[in-house]
Amino acid sequence: MGTKSREVIWGSKIMGANLRAGQARKDAEKAIREADRAEAEAWSLRMEGYGGPSQPSPTIAQCLNGGLGWLEVECNKCKTRASLPLDAIRRPRDTPIWKLEASLKCRSCRKGRYAPPVHMIKLTETREITPYKWVHPSEER
Repeated sequence: MGTKSREVIWGSKIMGANLRAGQARKDAEKAIREADRAEAEAWSLRMEGYGGPSQPSPTIAQCLNGGLGWLEVECNKCKTRASLPLDAIRRPRDTPIWKLEASLKCRSCRKGRYAPPVHMIKLTETREITPYKWVHPSEER
């Protein structure tokens, strides 16, 4: 008579270990997503409530992973507000949010080469500020 094969002896233990590893991986991804969201929300509340400090801040990837994909900004001069999609910003995903502030400028009150800076308000899940409807100069309003 032959002996039991290795698959019979170890097969169920290996399948059980693979199932536990897959479940642990799902749980870890969920925990990371919740931690990223909590960090992004804490930063957003600190910016909205106190107006700063903007450092330390979450990275673009952490905000997107946590589900907060829009950054609300306000012009220092004309007080115009805008919502910017974080996934459209052309920076590496590991860039902290506070480093974006220096490169953001107001379009509505730009004069020649000078554009006044903006400051960050908060992070949001969806676009909260709708863009104004562009009307062609020849059309009636």
